[in-house]
Amino acid sequence: MKLLQLPHAELRERLRDTGIWLRTGPFSLQIRSRVPSVAEGLAELYGQFEVRHPRETFADFHVEVNAPGALRRWLRPQVDFSFDGQLPFKPLPYGQAYPMLEWGLNWCVSMHAHHYLVIHAAVVEKNGGAAILPAPPGSGKSTLTAGLVLSGWRLLSDELALVDRRSGMIHPLPRPVSLKNASIPLIRAFSPEAFINRPSHDTAKGTVAHMRPPKESVRRQHEPARPAWVIFPRWIAGATTALTPRSPAQTFMFLAQNAFNYSHLGADGFRTGTRLIDEVACYDFAYSRLDEAVRTFDRLADAHAGAD
Repeated sequence: MKLLQLPHAELRERLRDTGIWLRTGPFSLQIRSRVPSVAEGLAELYGQFEVRHPRETFADFHVEVNAPGALRRWLRPQVDFSFDGQLPFKPLPYGQAYPMLEWGLNWCVSMHAHHYLVIHAAVVEKNGGAAILPAPPGSGKSTLTAGLVLSGWRLLSDELALVDRRSGMIHPLPRPVSLKNASIPLIRAFSPEAFINRPSHDTAKGTVAHMRPPKESVRRQHEPARPAWVIFPRWIAGATTALTPRSPAQTFMFLAQNAFNYSHLGADGFRTGTRLIDEVACYDFAYSRLDEAVRTFDRLADAHAGAD
């Protein structure tokens, strides 16, 4: 059963009681919350995902987003994220409950999914080739990711590249795309049919909203992709769109430094990373216009399809 088939009243009741079970990529989640905005966000953004009753199913991650003690609930409304009963983060304002859920789920995967090399990067795929997009905050990574998946690319992930340590394939984790500040109206204008939920203001990242993942990306969420490119995007006001070859050695060092578990994996992390670099073309990418950026990526995908 898909989450969109669950009546909203039943969704809220399950979240308050035993929770709901969701399957996203290779992971199963049990989510509990008494916060209305969490139920609203899940209903709006995870409608195409499989849901079952938690009593029937094993879950990789058991998480909750709820208000702390009764006194603080009234004096200074806040929410906590808990994982298996532990609180890995400080409380956030009550109005940031839904973004906290998304950030907490990212943390769960990045800290515990050691059967993958987990790299802080977006991943999109077209014509059988996956583009890994690592970049620091403010680089335009999520904006570019949203533009690509709204233009026919498959969303594998907005935040976490899951590199299979045996096969080298990228496993999808197509959850909502996080948009910040000016990216929110930009994506609304780029694709009016895109669904973006109600923004949360004054977070540590500014104003944050989430774009619903495309239905086709969710349908194919168990279909891995072969990496073809590692591309470092950077939005620069007024810049000419330019794709520039990048040193594989430099790329490897950046990926190793931005992999959550590279050191934890030891020699196997090194082998997985070097194998990845051997299989991909590496680029820096500067852009200022999203439509031109999409056309550049489409040309890469077309050339990849022709080479095959």
